[in-house]
Amino acid sequence: MNLVTPDFGLLFWMVVIFGIVFFLLAKFGFPIITDSVDKRSAKIAQSLKDADEIQVRMQAWTQEHARMLEEVRREQSAILREATETKARIVADAKAQAKAEADRILSEAKLQIEAEKESALRDVRREVALLSVQVAEKVLRHELQDEGSQRAFIDQLVDEASEAPLRS
Repeated sequence: MNLVTPDFGLLFWMVVIFGIVFFLLAKFGFPIITDSVDKRSAKIAQSLKDADEIQVRMQAWTQEHARMLEEVRREQSAILREATETKARIVADAKAQAKAEADRILSEAKLQIEAEKESALRDVRREVALLSVQVAEKVLRHELQDEGSQRAFIDQLVDEASEAPLRS
């Protein structure tokens, strides 16, 4: 038996067995295989269709996201602008209030200083008057020790008193 050149009987049985195997495969195997391939093709086609739909949805979502992001940025800008304006207004109000309070305190301090100045001047005048009276009293005592000088001084005071109503 030579394998390179087979005999007629071997060739016959090989064809018969091949036919049986082919028949069995054609009857039972090929429908299952083609059915599986068809199902797989349908599944792949459906997956591609779903992927296209998902891609379209993702593009829509991306556009929506970009639109929402732009809207949020505009709102953020508006809020920041409003906050800046509010801050500036609050600072200006606080400055104005502080200036008004400072002016009020300053004017009260000036009034108090003026009142204390007047009080101090009255006290100084009172002290000067008391010192002047004390000095005058000591000078008069010293000058008016004798009776003649006392009479001359009284006459001078009477003359001055009589002239005083004439001046007014």
